[in-house]
Amino acid sequence: MNKERFASILKSAQQQGAVLGMMLAAFWLISLVNLGLLSGALNQLGIAPRTVHGLVGVLLAPLLHGSFTHVTANTLPLLILAWLSMLAGLKRFALATACAWILGGLGTWLIASSDSVHIGASGLVFGYLGFLLTDALVQRSAQAIALSLVAAILYGGMIWGVLPGESGISWEGHLFGFLGGAAAARLMVPKVTSPTAARSPAQPPR
Repeated sequence: MNKERFASILKSAQQQGAVLGMMLAAFWLISLVNLGLLSGALNQLGIAPRTVHGLVGVLLAPLLHGSFTHVTANTLPLLILAWLSMLAGLKRFALATACAWILGGLGTWLIASSDSVHIGASGLVFGYLGFLLTDALVQRSAQAIALSLVAAILYGGMIWGVLPGESGISWEGHLFGFLGGAAAARLMVPKVTSPTAARSPAQPPR
């Protein structure tokens, strides 16, 4: 491995580590303030379906958690699946994050029960899983397939979380987060233009 290649890999690893570190620091710092100092008072700012103030929750909900057990349970899968998504490229990761965050929140806001409030980063976790699995299908590159296989082996079983099930679990957030990540993968497919057939020179009139 030449020096330029090594330097490029090192720079990418540093960028990925910085982004992941800032993400996890934000989640935990907000959780410490919300749960430790405010006794969870900020959780009322989660996604309240089909209300105007609930739209604020689309932006804030992934940062809020009901307990330290809740944020702890989301931390490791978020870290691993976010990192795997980063290996597909930081721009692709950023789009996957935005789509899972916003589309996941809006979908929950539209269809979830009106007497519920939705919080937690699990929508992002499902978004990264949806991105990785879909990216393998649309890219069909060795790297995309390898990343999807790792994601499927580690967390493929949680796919059932997109279905209605246990009370108190936001399956809507899981479902639309997953679809948001899948949409991001689909949006990043390179456009292939078909070659235009060469035109034959016009024949002179007879």
